[in-house]
Order: sequence, then C-alpha cells, then structure tokens
Amino acid sequence: MPTHGRTFPGHPQELSSARRWTRATLNGHPRSEDAELIVTELGTNAVTHTASGEGAGAFRVSLTISDRVLTIAVTDCGHTKTTPEVQDPPLNATHGRGLALVTSLADSVTVQGDESGRTVTAELGVRMNLQESAPCF
Repeated sequence: MPTHGRTFPGHPQELSSARRWTRATLNGHPRSEDAELIVTELGTNAVTHTASGEGAGAFRVSLTISDRVLTIAVTDCGHTKTTPEVQDPPLNATHGRGLALVTSLADSVTVQGDESGRTVTAELGVRMNLQESAPCF
C-alpha cells in the first residue's frame, strides 16, 4: 500500500496547502473530496489546539491508499492535555463541529498519543463500482 506524507508549517494559511497537496496526491480518487475536507478539519484542530500552531510548530499528514481503504492520519506537536472528542456545540457556536464532521464522513476515526503529540486517523472505505468488481461465478 503506498503511503504519502508531508509536513506542513503550523500556520493557518498552510491548511489550504495541505488541502491542495491531498487533492494532487489522490488525483481523482473516489474519496478525494472527503479526504480534502478531513485533512482541512484535522489540520485546523492541530493548528488551533496544539503546539503545532505555535512558533516553529508543524503538523504531518499521511495518506495510505489501497483498493479498499483510504487512510488519513494527521499528527500534531502536542502540548495540550485535552483529547480530541466529538462535541455538541450550541447552534450559534462558531467552533466545535469539525471532529463530528470527520466522524460522519469516515468509516472509523481513532486518536492515539498523549499530551506530547497525537495522531488522529480516519479510514474511508472505497466502494467499488460493480463494473470494476471481480466477476461472480
């Protein structure tokens, strides 16, 4: 399974760079639009809530592609005691919906690590076209 990775400086303007890199890397993959949105949301969380967004901070995006699953992993620089979790913000809140959006698009979402750095991984199933599937006997 090919894995592609890139580290981005922890500046908000780099989120669009991460999104463009994801689009170019996936180059027409059936879940590329979902992956772009997930990278943007997870990258935003890293830049906003961890040391990734401070000084020389950075965040790393990894994409692993197989015939059945697209795995997206975003790693932050840590420095926070809170663990990413799905929130239920009030309707007038301007933040707090990103991880809920990620979990609605992904087949699974996991968080690994601690206050020294976390990786949030989203797995997207790839639905095969009936014409592309193996013949039935």
